[in-house]
Amino acid sequence: MAQEQLTAVVIDDHPAVRDGVAQWLAAGTPAIRVVAAGDDVRVAWLGDGAAADVVILDLHLGGPAPATADLRRLVQAGRRVVVYSMRADDAIALRCLESGALSYLTKAEGAEHLRQATIAAAAGRAYTPPALAGALAGDRSERRPALSARETEVLVEWFQSESKEFVAQRLGISLSTVNTHLEHIRIKYAMSGREAPTKAALVARAIQDGLVRLDDL
Repeated sequence: MAQEQLTAVVIDDHPAVRDGVAQWLAAGTPAIRVVAAGDDVRVAWLGDGAAADVVILDLHLGGPAPATADLRRLVQAGRRVVVYSMRADDAIALRCLESGALSYLTKAEGAEHLRQATIAAAAGRAYTPPALAGALAGDRSERRPALSARETEVLVEWFQSESKEFVAQRLGISLSTVNTHLEHIRIKYAMSGREAPTKAALVARAIQDGLVRLDDL
């Protein structure tokens, strides 16, 4: 049986960018079909855009203020978002990951990185392009929560696995224990003022704090 084609909705205020992204995604293997595109985030909530696998979002839609509130609403609704921006801004990149974006790419990074980020996002995985790697490597917060050795082990195993069930099997513990450890980790990050509500945000925090390296993921 043929694999179902991945779909995306592109939100950008430049028609040339929307057309270019659609061509890039369609030309590769697997081909990714852009089912909706526009200069307003409403295209992700209406018609074909509402059912797209991935939302590719430009943060600056005709104004200076980034559309971080729109990003949060999409993530809270369960959408898988790749932020695609002109701005190579480490602080904004990290804020987007903390809000639940699965990747942050600059428009200088080209077709292949955008394709790989979109494929990863469709599977619910984070993707770290070169510019984002630099942002993470440059952030070394002193507000690091004190994770136990077991919490760190569970966290790293989860990053390298597709499911919590596999983590439980690998470590010889129950699924409920895995969930408990991950919840404790999130609570510790929240208490340190560095919330990490999603897996992508936890990946960012763990890289920032030296718990994992990009090569480990």
